[in-house]
Amino acid sequence: MFLFAVLTLARAQSSSGPIVISTPMQPPEWALLERQLLKANSEACERFAARYVDERGYLLHTPRWGTLNDGPDDAIETFYNWTLLHALGGSDSVLDLFKKAYEGHLKQYKDVKSTSTDIARDGSYYKEFIPMSDWFHIGEGMRGFLFQGLSDPTDERYRARMQRFAGFYMNEDPEAPNYDPKHRIIRSMWTGSKGPMLRKATTYDWVGDEIPGRFHMLHGINATKEMRDMKEQYPKMHAHCKEYVDAVGDHPLNLASTGLALNAYMLTGEKKYRDWILEYVGAWKERTDANGGNIPTNIGLDGRVGGEYGGKWYKGTYGWNFTIFDGEIQQTAHRNTFDAGSWPGFGNAYLVSGDPGFIATLRRQIDNLYANKKVIDGKVMLPSMFGDPRGYGHSGREEWYNWTPNLRINRLTEIYMWSGDPKDLERVPKDGWIAFLAGGNPDFPVNALRDDLNGIRSAVAAMREDTTTPDTRLADWPMRFNPARTDALVKLTLGGYLSGNIWTLHSRLRYFDPVRRRSGLPEDVGALVEKLSGDSVTVVLVNLNPVEARTVAVQAGAYGEHAFRSATWNGRSQALDGPVANVVLEPGSGARLELKMERYRNPPTLAQPWNRAWLHRQ
Repeated sequence: MFLFAVLTLARAQSSSGPIVISTPMQPPEWALLERQLLKANSEACERFAARYVDERGYLLHTPRWGTLNDGPDDAIETFYNWTLLHALGGSDSVLDLFKKAYEGHLKQYKDVKSTSTDIARDGSYYKEFIPMSDWFHIGEGMRGFLFQGLSDPTDERYRARMQRFAGFYMNEDPEAPNYDPKHRIIRSMWTGSKGPMLRKATTYDWVGDEIPGRFHMLHGINATKEMRDMKEQYPKMHAHCKEYVDAVGDHPLNLASTGLALNAYMLTGEKKYRDWILEYVGAWKERTDANGGNIPTNIGLDGRVGGEYGGKWYKGTYGWNFTIFDGEIQQTAHRNTFDAGSWPGFGNAYLVSGDPGFIATLRRQIDNLYANKKVIDGKVMLPSMFGDPRGYGHSGREEWYNWTPNLRINRLTEIYMWSGDPKDLERVPKDGWIAFLAGGNPDFPVNALRDDLNGIRSAVAAMREDTTTPDTRLADWPMRFNPARTDALVKLTLGGYLSGNIWTLHSRLRYFDPVRRRSGLPEDVGALVEKLSGDSVTVVLVNLNPVEARTVAVQAGAYGEHAFRSATWNGRSQALDGPVANVVLEPGSGARLELKMERYRNPPTLAQPWNRAWLHRQ
């Protein structure tokens, strides 16, 4: 079985045979910690599910419709990285438990209805999708589902759902006319399986119904672990979003919806999904470039920048000018989410096209912010807002305002990770993981893995101490106990970077077990990405088992979007020509491999290596 799998995979993916590594290697501490972290993650997720999920897959809490404070998106967000954990090498039970929780979640919330808003009057899901919400919150709830294809691309129900969900944004469902192909816009900031909201939003749309009882309220600046009466909190929840009323017209948050079409494309290979992504993101790129490089936060129903606000590109809920008075905290708040959907959307377009123009647009937006930086009290500050916020301590002129120490380092890091351009790296601070990749900070891998192990330990301890019961928990309460820790594993094993609301796995490598026919590092194998360049990745692979050989299929890119050209290790070289390099690790052996690659040569796919035929880029 073992030899057959290796030879079959080698013939299918490369003109050369597998890379055979037989050099003994003492087990590195980082590799032992990786294996310990994968094991502890899996066991802790099993412990969490036993405590907070019932036999139907229902999350044990008090469900209700809501968007800002709690609701369906928060309930399923609890499991946001479980599918990613499995794809890294977590146990099969993690994937099984996620699927059980997801199926249960759809059933549980389909029966949760609201009397205060027509959105959820018939249930909080329609056609297994949120009937109407904004993509900041839709996306939070979709993360685990979007990553499921990394491990489960042959699940027919998953594939059908992804195509149906993508169809909501491609006018394939007459009940969900979210997209206007003439103007290349999504018609509202509020969208879903019931179509776009073409009216003003109400606070009831955001907040939902008041329900009797005392609950642990975790959202908002005044969050507390202590129980509070819903009757006391309900007016504050409404006051929080009193000014969240504008919905009509396109918003950059909607660019995150391209994740559905991307996954549908990677599951089916159907060109229509790629074409739609490039059409829709391409329209945003054109408008942004024509707007001086600033991403507009409203496109009118007529397709014009700022079309719902007399041409003012910076207006709109969650826009550049969204300076409001938050009645919950009784103070002015600045809430601009221009990058929350644009970075995922432009990144998806880059993934399917390899067109560096998409990255250039994001780079220019950051340039515009840095061109208006200030040094305040010795610290560099960037503006977070733009517009004419008369009445909020500003002149009413159109100008940059609200300088903060947020230097957008996460966005600069993403630009570099996608482009591979050394000039982009120059703008990223050389600390933490970036310092390690640059040849410094040698203790980073061990410290990062230990930190994640400590995170699991803390989460499990908090679970043991949790005295709540389902009737005192809202949807966001169990989220704080999710024990899964994947950040260090993504960085160290894959050379990948995920920052919050990016729901596509951009990474240099991914691994498969050709013997067990599943995604993730095979048993006993450790991997450490030590260096990245525009055309290469250096990774250490080691087999910790002193008795049995292990084979790992190493993929170029999370979705096979790159292609290997050669491998060099221990003074040896081997030519490669494809997206997968098959590595046989003899017992107790390991090596440092430099893998030369051509980036973005292949169409991305979710198919596992033994189930696909590779095509040239379309």
